[in-house]
Amino acid sequence: MTLKKPNQTLNLFSEITQEPTNLLPYDGTVVYFGRILDSESINAFYNQLLGEIPWQSDEVMMFGKRIVMKRKMAWFADDGISYTYASSRKEALPWTETLLKLKQIVSDASGHTYNSCLLNLYQHGEQAMGWHSDNEKQLLKNGAIASVSLGAERKFAFKHRTNADRVDVVLENGSLLLMKDETQQHWLHRLPPTKKVKSPRINLTFRTILPC
Repeated sequence: MTLKKPNQTLNLFSEITQEPTNLLPYDGTVVYFGRILDSESINAFYNQLLGEIPWQSDEVMMFGKRIVMKRKMAWFADDGISYTYASSRKEALPWTETLLKLKQIVSDASGHTYNSCLLNLYQHGEQAMGWHSDNEKQLLKNGAIASVSLGAERKFAFKHRTNADRVDVVLENGSLLLMKDETQQHWLHRLPPTKKVKSPRINLTFRTILPC
């Protein structure tokens, strides 16, 4: 794999093989599994989640002000688990049958277990996520975060904190991306905006949160 310098990108979508490998050149582990669901399962999960999940506008604190984000979100977790990010406390909903099925599929594919899931609904490509790391103290340090994409294909970007080296990957409908080890300490990631994508995408990130 050839590392691209800042302001250049490496599209890894066409390079994915049946044997997933680490996309990052150093300081962490990001594994792209490609599609882990067949077409029938993808459509079924997408439609079930779109209709069953009580989607709400995400709210975060920025510069001392409470901002209502355009994307919709929901959070599910085991009993006794709470989560706070961007100074906003998230109250967990109980697992649905659909989410439990997906969680088991993801656990089997990734080799890790999870006790929570954050869902985001992006209605179109102009709804995005800025540079950030999932490094809250409540998260299991260096633990695995499994990201499942359903719906529109979107580019996902990584940027090293120190030298701004970049790695980009296109997340396919029904795909799994796994971030673990020191990734959150050394790399930022984002979902860039794009005017080319007109259809929705559901993203599920399965995580392990430490009990309070």
